[in-house]
Amino acid sequence: MYQKILNGLQDFFGISRKEARGALVMMLCCAVIIWSPFVFRRWILPFVPTGSRPPERKVLDSIALLLEKQQTSRYREKKRSPAYDTPAPKAIKLVRFDPNMASESELMGVGIPAFIARRIEKFRKKGGRFRQKEDLMKIYDFPQDLYARLEKYIVMPDPKPAFGLAQNSSFKINSDTRQAVKGGIQPFDINRCDTTALIRLRGIGTKLALRILKFRDGLGGFYSSDQFKQVFGLDSLALSELNKYAKVMSSVKKININEGTAEELARHPYLRNRQQMQVLINYRAQHGPFRSLEDLRNIKVLDEATIQKTGPYLSF
Repeated sequence: MYQKILNGLQDFFGISRKEARGALVMMLCCAVIIWSPFVFRRWILPFVPTGSRPPERKVLDSIALLLEKQQTSRYREKKRSPAYDTPAPKAIKLVRFDPNMASESELMGVGIPAFIARRIEKFRKKGGRFRQKEDLMKIYDFPQDLYARLEKYIVMPDPKPAFGLAQNSSFKINSDTRQAVKGGIQPFDINRCDTTALIRLRGIGTKLALRILKFRDGLGGFYSSDQFKQVFGLDSLALSELNKYAKVMSSVKKININEGTAEELARHPYLRNRQQMQVLINYRAQHGPFRSLEDLRNIKVLDEATIQKTGPYLSF
């Protein structure tokens, strides 16, 4: 049962064995925390002796009034502090501006409220970037009528090419490649790229780019674009962009099936079942080294689908 739960977590989230154990422990802790108040009220609280006589109504009212006065005074002090000061409004002048480069004062100068300008600044400091005009609407509480008024004044920078086309004689330029070069984003090697190339594609942010690279590194590289579908969280737009620009130009990292231990083999995402790997090791010890994929088919614990998708990563 425990192994089935771990395998289910690994398959659903695309995480390692160690991370799956951590996730299971975290889920159990959450369950304990959620149910603790109910258990306390139902079985523990009735046995706790009552304290002294409850305070009178007048005492409670006086305490509530005192707390209310303290809260009001703190709120007034915060409003007077420099952090809450709002710059004096300036005359609004509609001019062309780049939301990725304009300062807070420039944003306020075209009519954007001060608190929205601060949010835009925080968004950019955290690595955010506006790639199209409509992205401004993703800023929380950005007024729709204000966007409609500013839309024709928003200037977006031209996209820059992400990666140069690798020099590989085996890679043939097809219609998708020509379209990619024409559009400004050039095809790149998915097995050698970093997050810089991936986040330039539509539908892929920093977190999703890191997840793709983590899955790639766990596999040892992609040998087919069909494997992109196995990355958790990719929607149709992200898959379309990957199929268009992410090309398999280099070979994958292989595992020697005749030298690896059960633990080493089980680290591969396609061979996570350690019990199956132990059966494989025992078979190898009894019958000698494997010579081809046909020898693996003699082990009944491995189905045909597992052998087919794992084959490109095995060396004999």
